[in-house]
Amino acid sequence: MLWMLLFVALFAGAAAGTLYLAGRVRKFQFIEKLSKGSKKKGFFLGLLLIAAVIAVLWKLWGSMNAVICVLHLMVFWACSDGIFGLIRRFSGKTFKRYYAGAFAILFTAGYLAVGWYQAHHVWEKDYTIETDKSVGDLRVVMFADSHVGTTFHGEGFAQHMKEIQDLNPDVVLIAGDYVDDDSSKEDMIRCCQALRELKTTYGVYFSFGNHDKGYYDPDYRGYDGDDLIAELEKNRVTVLQDENVLIDNRFYIIGRQDRSEEMKAGRGNGRASMAELTNDLDPEKFSIVIDHQPADYAAQEEAGVDLVLSGHTHGGQLFPLMNIENLTGMTSDDRVYGYEKRDNTNFIVTSGISDWAIKFKTRCRSEYVVADIKGM
Repeated sequence: MLWMLLFVALFAGAAAGTLYLAGRVRKFQFIEKLSKGSKKKGFFLGLLLIAAVIAVLWKLWGSMNAVICVLHLMVFWACSDGIFGLIRRFSGKTFKRYYAGAFAILFTAGYLAVGWYQAHHVWEKDYTIETDKSVGDLRVVMFADSHVGTTFHGEGFAQHMKEIQDLNPDVVLIAGDYVDDDSSKEDMIRCCQALRELKTTYGVYFSFGNHDKGYYDPDYRGYDGDDLIAELEKNRVTVLQDENVLIDNRFYIIGRQDRSEEMKAGRGNGRASMAELTNDLDPEKFSIVIDHQPADYAAQEEAGVDLVLSGHTHGGQLFPLMNIENLTGMTSDDRVYGYEKRDNTNFIVTSGISDWAIKFKTRCRSEYVVADIKGM
């Protein structure tokens, strides 16, 4: 319900922003000339121009990204007007041209261009986890939220796997939302084939996110969760659904079902608790949990696991969207991004290697995680 209210607010804000921007655009000289000084004609021409720009953005990137562009332009334009208004007030200088509007457009374009770049390029994010357990040195590479088909397709994913291969990982962990509801079957198959090409000491392990099984009828994208499992296993990927495995008698990998399985608005199949998943494990051995949504920290800390890896949040995506969600309690995530330690449990939330509906990342950038574990 809260998410629905947020989306309604965003689109309402975009509608208001369209009207605001139409009123500001009419101040450009070429609009004033076309309207022959008429405010009503100027507003109408400005509205047509803004509507045309929105239509192009909508066609290229979809409604959500068109809304985001309008909201950013509205905010930056209002700030620009304020700044130039202060300059005029304190300097006594007047401007023959409408520089405030030009500056707002250029600044917004540059700001969102950086956001686009940060969403469409992938960086390496390094962490070092120290432990007194007898796990030795272990290099774990984790990624989440590839949502294949958004910022890259199958071949692009394969290129990112080559970058991960160059890191010489001991194990690769996939923390959900590997595919999206709109990921094609061809892309899904190519991505699984790319995973087969990874050469690691202990293999590749996968746990589901909320989008992997698909929210729509399987005919929508041509496959379902079982088809995805079959393709992953065909390419030597171990799928963990509320299961744990002991690797080389050194460490455990615990793969959880996604939290959407236990939510009424989700699939409603339920999932095992952390206590159930860790009840029979040797506490002297290092344990790594793959849990797509970072929303069970208290139970994971109580279970005494050593490292929890998550995604889902996209690192907060846009500034200040996630900040508003945190302040209003609209998110149930324990952490939005980065590293946290509670007692002896280490938590890492990644921003993901790709994107979902939104094509920009202005609060973070796309990444895969390298966690170097240093033990006894």
